[in-house]
Amino acid sequence: MTSKNTMAKGMTMTQKILADHAGLERVEAGQLIKARLDMVLGNDITTPVAVKEFRKIGKDRVFDRNKIAIVPDHFTPNKDIKSAEQVRFIREFAREMDIVNFFEVGRMGVEHALLPEKGLVVPGDVVIGADSHTCTYGALGAFSTGIGSTDMAAGMATGEAWFKVPEAIRFVLTGKPGRWVSGKDIILHIIGMIGVDGALYKSMEFTGDGLKHLSMDDRFSMANMAIEAGAKNGIFDVDEKTIEYVKEHSTKPYKVYKADEDAEYCCEYVIDLSTVKPTVAFPHLPSNARTIDKVGDIRIDQVVIGSCTNGRIEDMRAAAQVLKGRTVHPDVRCIIIPATQKIWKQSMDEGLFDIFIEAGAAVSTPTCGPCLGGHMGILAKGERAVATTNRNFVGRMGHPESEVYLASPAIAAASAVAGRIASPDEL
Repeated sequence: MTSKNTMAKGMTMTQKILADHAGLERVEAGQLIKARLDMVLGNDITTPVAVKEFRKIGKDRVFDRNKIAIVPDHFTPNKDIKSAEQVRFIREFAREMDIVNFFEVGRMGVEHALLPEKGLVVPGDVVIGADSHTCTYGALGAFSTGIGSTDMAAGMATGEAWFKVPEAIRFVLTGKPGRWVSGKDIILHIIGMIGVDGALYKSMEFTGDGLKHLSMDDRFSMANMAIEAGAKNGIFDVDEKTIEYVKEHSTKPYKVYKADEDAEYCCEYVIDLSTVKPTVAFPHLPSNARTIDKVGDIRIDQVVIGSCTNGRIEDMRAAAQVLKGRTVHPDVRCIIIPATQKIWKQSMDEGLFDIFIEAGAAVSTPTCGPCLGGHMGILAKGERAVATTNRNFVGRMGHPESEVYLASPAIAAASAVAGRIASPDEL
């Protein structure tokens, strides 16, 4: 062991965070560790199961009432009796445990937009969430990953979780994105390039001088979809933009981890952002990516702009920029969902709602609803939707014979106007 450690290579960002939280000097890919947790997250679908498992453990209190967040966002506002019962069940648990971060309707938002906005996650944190898109917080330089409800229960009880340390893939981003190219286009380009299992149980680590051209909202969108390449987590270098965001939103102490120069990666991709085009993922996989110039004539019935991937203020602004002075096609239903109450109000204050409503779009309170085929935008048999969401699996947004095309807010808004998948430059 001594000689191996002497010759050992440096560590990646993810490995450094996990080592620190496991109380170890170093960790290596494949190593099993137990790490302390800074945040445990659940929603209205996954938390009821976690609460039942928590009861079986026999604990009468959670490990830290400040380090658990429960966000009913998937079927809320409650769509039926069952969803109302689920939320009541977790609401009562949150009250019993005196959980600080329980966000009910009126305070809630889509969980992965809400937690960073509330300052609950900062660089260097270890976060688990009973939702696969918990990897979103890697945009802040945190290690965050999705887990099952049983692991959530154990995390709430002990404040710890077991992990197998992932290998890492290094993505070196260079250049500046062109017009209408956002973080969503970049991550769809990457998933199209490596496939839905191209980063299976690996850490996708983003670095390079191209980062300076990506906003925090771009980065949230990209980290959010790391799971769509099979990744354990996605994580970005912490830079001035990250620190500025954290200082604006949080008072929590944070720690910046940087990969060692000799950190070991299983592979590396260099991506010139200036060559990336607006990209659309065709049914039924996020990896089925085509650039906008190769889409063809795809008529659509619905557009959804929102979700934990693209419901932030820059997404709202991009949609408004395209929709301003234009009208949604008469054959298209356009649904726009700001991801949090704060984003909703900011959109209203900036006059974006006037643009949306005058264009003929519907604006909703924050919810995940249509993304998972839950409510407020279900597709009928044979219908097609362009969505700024993260998954387009068979039946994802409704009928098994419906189709979902994933795109950026700009492409989605242009498609709503054109009645077919289109770029703003075509309008």
